Amino acid sequence: MVREEVAGSTQTLQWKCVESRVDCKRLYYGRFILSPLRKGQADTVGIALRRALLGEIEGTCITRAKFGSVAHEYSTIAGIEESVQEILLNLKEIVLRSNLYGVRDASICVKGPRYITAQDIILPPSVEIVDTAQPIANLIEPIDFCIDLQIKRDRGYQTELGKNYQDGSYPIDAVSMPVRNVNYSIFSGGNVNEKHEILFLEIWTNGSLTPKEALYEASRNLIDLFLPFLHAEEEGGQYTYTIGPFE
Repeated sequence: MVREEVAGSTQTLQWKCVESRVDCKRLYYGRFILSPLRKGQADTVGIALRRALLGEIEGTCITRAKFGSVAHEYSTIAGIEESVQEILLNLKEIVLRSNLYGVRDASICVKGPRYITAQDIILPPSVEIVDTAQPIANLIEPIDFCIDLQIKRDRGYQTELGKNYQDGSYPIDAVSMPVRNVNYSIFSGGNVNEKHEILFLEIWTNGSLTPKEALYEASRNLIDLFLPFLHAEEEGGQYTYTIGPFE
């Protein structure tokens, strides 16, 4: 809670979760309010939080798959119903939960006939699959099938050009965006003498973290972003500050 001056009086600025639900394993929803705010503050906070939630939250996903020797991503593999491209698209849909950094290895190694799902992925420690029922491929013949995977924690959306590799290794468009959507709305409150604003914030996530966790991380990222300005020192008419080393 924060003490805030509103129309000449001191009131408590407070967040509150007014609705929280799980629509499915890969879709969480949360609705929050922040009040009371002075006129114009709700829009400032809403815009900043929406951008931070959609662009600054880190997520973990599969970034590369290696099948062995295949000609191109549109190839078919004997004994498998899906093409390589369809398998890549299914791998792209898998949602992971982890705090790891850097690139980690994972794999799938099964024998058909059987249906391969996310549950068949052999993961490194500290990595979890949000929805183990996510389909990957259907083995329709008694074949041995293995895929080597790479997992990475990042932020945003990264597309990969040129997906044809002679060694059968294919990059996957990385969707490291745990927050699926954010909406905010503003309502006016108070009386004629004491007007204030109420900010309503709606957050949808992919299940790798809750909307409350996403809101906490976005708020922390915004605070860290502006900390250098709070520690600025005026020297010779210029403001200077020191930031840590980049990773």
